[in-house]
Amino acid sequence: MLVAVAAIACGVPAVHVLVSGERLALVLPWSVPGGALAIGLDPLSAFFLLPVAALSAVTACYGVEYLDHVPRPARLAWPAFDALVLGMLLVLVARNAVLFVIAWEGMSLAAWALVASDPSSGEGRRAGWIYLVAAHVGSAALLLLFAILAHASGDAATFDAIGRGAAALPTGWLLLLGLMGFGVKAGVIPFHVWLPEAHAAAPSHVSALMSGAMVKLGLYGMLRLAVLLGPLPAAAGPSLAGLGLAGAWLGIALALQQRDLKRALAYSSVENLGLIALGLGLAAWGSARGNAALAVLGLMAALLHIWSHAAMKGLLFLAAGAVVHAAGTRDLERLGGVMRRMPFTGACFVAGAVAISGLPPLNGFNSEWLLYQGLFGIALDASGFARVAAFLGAALLALVGGLAAACTVRLVGIAFLGEPRDRGADAAHEGGLWMRAPLALLTLACIALAVLPSVVVKLLGPVARQVLGPAAATADALARTADAVAPLGAIAAGTWLALALGWPVVSLLRGRSPARDATWGCGYAAPSARMQYTARSFSEQFAERLLPRSLAPRIRVSPIRGPFPASVRFSTEEGDPITRGSYEPIFSGIASRFARLRVLQQGNAHLYLTYILVAVLASLLWTSLRARWLP
Repeated sequence: MLVAVAAIACGVPAVHVLVSGERLALVLPWSVPGGALAIGLDPLSAFFLLPVAALSAVTACYGVEYLDHVPRPARLAWPAFDALVLGMLLVLVARNAVLFVIAWEGMSLAAWALVASDPSSGEGRRAGWIYLVAAHVGSAALLLLFAILAHASGDAATFDAIGRGAAALPTGWLLLLGLMGFGVKAGVIPFHVWLPEAHAAAPSHVSALMSGAMVKLGLYGMLRLAVLLGPLPAAAGPSLAGLGLAGAWLGIALALQQRDLKRALAYSSVENLGLIALGLGLAAWGSARGNAALAVLGLMAALLHIWSHAAMKGLLFLAAGAVVHAAGTRDLERLGGVMRRMPFTGACFVAGAVAISGLPPLNGFNSEWLLYQGLFGIALDASGFARVAAFLGAALLALVGGLAAACTVRLVGIAFLGEPRDRGADAAHEGGLWMRAPLALLTLACIALAVLPSVVVKLLGPVARQVLGPAAATADALARTADAVAPLGAIAAGTWLALALGWPVVSLLRGRSPARDATWGCGYAAPSARMQYTARSFSEQFAERLLPRSLAPRIRVSPIRGPFPASVRFSTEEGDPITRGSYEPIFSGIASRFARLRVLQQGNAHLYLTYILVAVLASLLWTSLRARWLP
């Protein structure tokens, strides 16, 4: 409860800064190199602080009941949860590169402790190692990035000094370092490999916080770097937009293969992060070309989707966690019939599924509408390759939207409808108030963001002016963007009002419940749950047609021997294909080469003393030769 209260308290100044556009700052002396201890709050950090604070409060309340029946070692993860929330807040208020890196590393280590919080889970240990390696690769890139920036600013590590000194640096290489360092945390393709592993292994309230809030800090880092470096190269916009579209397509195509409920939601996060990257790419493209309307449109699409994704993905992970908590499994092939046993959780999951699919009357539709407008605006105004690329981008975005709808239909249909495939699903039941209240709050947040998109766009004007500059984020461009989404809010409000008023009327007109009878069994004498569609059969055509063979799931079938075989085995491997095809061979090759050096490590103290003696003699020899041969 203290986490929830503290998170809500942090949200109060964030709302003030976002509404007023003011900036709060505090500078104190400290003994660490790199300048003063500088913290502050501006519209950009306030924008990201609000979903971090809200989700921290909601997931903390949810975790009270979710962790009530887990073994005691897993409940000891609460200090790591507190450290994760503190690390995220410090990242957002840090105005000194040293403090920023310390907070970033603390946030990463706390998330690793939560992912690997179950000592008896081999999956958790593997996911923890993958996340730890990925996080430290990103941290190494950030250390190099900030070292270059601090050196250019005269060894002053405050963001103000870095902003003044970055003008003389080559922006392209710094952006690449930033993309690697922040892109790992944001789950940008191909740095996404930790995300499905960690989200599946972590407790569900932690998965909701990581997907809805923590990965957004990678996007915050990208935007903060863009503000510090100033005008971006002309190629930054198309490159980021193309990377975002590729990530969105690959993420949702891989989500369609997964039989693990939480892994499917994790790959859906990769898709949505790709859509946000697409919006940021359109904003950079418009800013570089002096097109203020496109710049504001793309940035507002990205910002709207950041808030929307925090609400709807938090909702989906918490609803999935309620199912896992009640049924004892994340395997889609063992679920089924959960809607009848958990109607409230099922209804909230359906609401989140409609939102994440980008369908009206929920919030995911508004940001995707702005993305379509931005792409079609480029296609109509540009010529040559840019026009073709914009039309192809719009077509690929439509494909991604269709696949997202198919993915959510698959999750709802297999997990919540039909008949239970396992005893755990048959015994599922609703959670208590601590688990249901967060679901209701996040569902209302999705509805509010769908009904009030123009209000949100006007609220985010200070963020647009800080990121794009007053010359691009003009009042006219902001007003045009708000007008573009205002009809969507009116349609959503009318739809929800009709549902609220029409549902009681329809219930009264129906009268008594209709008679219930068994569904026609298609001529089978004894139909069973095994005769239902499986998760793989539902998405088999998508998985095999939309991905290259190297990225498709591996299928293993044991050979049939004899006219009456005793057994036949059929299995699929839904692991990440990029990890399987690229990272694992590379790291395995490196590990095998370094393993040859184990011959030097014999555990013999005399041998180690010999190594020390040889190293000292070699150093003395080099010193004497260097003094003689070199001036």
